[in-house]
Amino acid sequence: MKIEVGTTTLHVHEQVGHGSTGRPALVFLHYFGGSGRTWKPVMDALVAAGWRCLAPDLRGFGKSPAPGEDWTHHTVDKMADDIAGLVGRLELERFIVVGHSMGGKVALALAARQPAGLVGLALVSPSPPTPEPMKATERSRLLSGYGDAAAMKKTLRQITARPLSDATRDAAIADNLRASEPAWRAWLDHGSREDISARVPRIKVPVRVVVGAKDKAITGELVTPEILARVSGPEALLKSVPDVGHLLPLEAPSDAVQFLLDAFAAFKPVSENLQPG
Repeated sequence: MKIEVGTTTLHVHEQVGHGSTGRPALVFLHYFGGSGRTWKPVMDALVAAGWRCLAPDLRGFGKSPAPGEDWTHHTVDKMADDIAGLVGRLELERFIVVGHSMGGKVALALAARQPAGLVGLALVSPSPPTPEPMKATERSRLLSGYGDAAAMKKTLRQITARPLSDATRDAAIADNLRASEPAWRAWLDHGSREDISARVPRIKVPVRVVVGAKDKAITGELVTPEILARVSGPEALLKSVPDVGHLLPLEAPSDAVQFLLDAFAAFKPVSENLQPG
């Protein structure tokens, strides 16, 4: 479905599980170059377990258009504005944000605003709130590789540790190729370099973080001081998944599902909360 929010229109993938009434909705934010469909294998399993899942294509990615050419249309805060608008338009009374990589930084920015209804934050190999430690050569390679399928394939090989199926690989490459150039360049030149770390202590909801043990970019050693040590709310927890690189939702969706089920097991559907008799 398409939802108009602020200055843009978001394409949103939605799936609703039987018995989801009474549980918060799960709002999934994708990685740089991806789209909401990145989360489909994870959403399929969670919907079967009774959750409502929504995964927007962030502005300029997937089927969501770029609202402008200038990088100022594609800041972390602009993307967070979109998600806040989406939550409002859909009248979500309670929700959990699940952010992967770039989507993790957007999730941090949104959670720091303490929006009404937010009850949890799950971060998957999240881009840190400080400038992302990306080598200049890699940043340049990604910038020059925009729209180049061969470059996209190389990137996938570099950031994954487990083999992807042909269908998953092809879908990931297709997502990369349909990303708008303004959004692509804005993240590499500006968004990934933004520093929102001073806001992180404002987050007051439970925070759960998972990283791939073989992720060379976002490691536990990076996440712990940059995110976990800054959170001033309920205790934040970190999990590491063996033999996984940066793309956990694609490399090991079952592990991503189990991480989320464990992280938010306290939220049960209404039917499970009712007492017999």
